[in-house]
Amino acid sequence: ENEGDLVMAAEKVTPETINFMARYGRGLICLALTEERVAQLDLPMMVDGNRSSRSTAFTISIEAAEGVTTGISAADRAHTVLTAVRADAKPSDIVSPGHIFPLRAKPGGVLQRTGHTEGSVDLASLAGLSSAGVICEI
Repeated sequence: ENEGDLVMAAEKVTPETINFMARYGRGLICLALTEERVAQLDLPMMVDGNRSSRSTAFTISIEAAEGVTTGISAADRAHTVLTAVRADAKPSDIVSPGHIFPLRAKPGGVLQRTGHTEGSVDLASLAGLSSAGVICEI
């Protein structure tokens, strides 16, 4: 992708790690999810005809339906991520629009698309964690 990203396993996110990404990465904080998790949460894609050069697969932005205030604080964004990656998460647990930007990883991971989205999902899975990552462009 010709850029750098801060990357971490989504299930390990904290307000402190979100704050670090926002302060030092200064990019968009995104939640990389498997195709299955995107379907589980019933997240529509941001656009129907993706024309970006890297085919970055953004869904609509999200927020936790409960337990947040304005949604922009590091604590609120961490809560949204943790809500979305819970094993039993359902569409009613999140609302849109929000301050977290989900990305749909391609099945097959980095063997199918060499992107930070797929890389973060693959790394979390290889570590024995939930197959989801939080990434922030630097």
